[in-house]
Amino acid sequence: MSQLVSIPPATHVGTVSLTVADMARSLRFYADVLGLHQVAGGDGRVQVGGADGAPLLELVEVRGAPPKPQHATGLYHFAVLVPDRVELARWLRHVVESRGSLQGWADHGVSEAIYLGDPDGNGIEVYRDRPRAEWPVRNGQLQMVADPLDAHGLLALVDGDASPWLAMPAGTTMGHIHLHVADIAAAQVFYCDVLGFDLVQRYGPSALFVSAGGYHHHIGLNTWAGVGAPPAPPGSAGLRDYEIRLPTGDALEAVARRLEGAGIAFERSVGGLAVSDPASNRIVLVVA
Repeated sequence: MSQLVSIPPATHVGTVSLTVADMARSLRFYADVLGLHQVAGGDGRVQVGGADGAPLLELVEVRGAPPKPQHATGLYHFAVLVPDRVELARWLRHVVESRGSLQGWADHGVSEAIYLGDPDGNGIEVYRDRPRAEWPVRNGQLQMVADPLDAHGLLALVDGDASPWLAMPAGTTMGHIHLHVADIAAAQVFYCDVLGFDLVQRYGPSALFVSAGGYHHHIGLNTWAGVGAPPAPPGSAGLRDYEIRLPTGDALEAVARRLEGAGIAFERSVGGLAVSDPASNRIVLVVA
């Protein structure tokens, strides 16, 4: 199948749902480290979000759930997008002052990103975007990179700012999600040819990045857990599903028709549909 249509430019990633082994532990982590506080809950599910109350994550407790195996498909990281560089600096200062544990950081040309993990081993990125006019382009193609982050320059932005950091600021969103898959070619067919995302960049033979509306990426896909990796065992901590939010009901129905045409099974629900990608990563498509 070759891509004939693109998913609407306003399409974006919504709430990410995670299985956690200890709800109280996870709520403490997300509040104390990420500044995400409970905004809704019920039936064993808790939604957490930033200062404006928009839910970014849904946490579902499976008491004692084991971590996702290293060589399994599923979540690589979800990425929380803050509104600007000053807000990224304020959050970084908070983590440094509270002696939080970071796993790394990078300047990707299109963005500045900081990486960490939650108590269940779920990968997290907190980042800010550069203006699109500053994104690196070579021969008409966007070129994301992995250069060192200017952490000192970031922290200098908030030197002398004594205001307390209490929560992720209003306007924080789920910027993108990055997934382990079993086969890059199959992932490209599903996400580009069927769902309709645009291929933005390949990263060698093991990763690719897709988006809507010219964004640098809404979904990253890699085989770094192993080509042919199986899904995590049922009951493991990690990704349950994630939302793709479409702007209109017509856009949702267009995706449904493409899924039917490709012979891919999906389930209808109130206001949306649910489908699994070829690596068994579960997606809920909804109208924003």
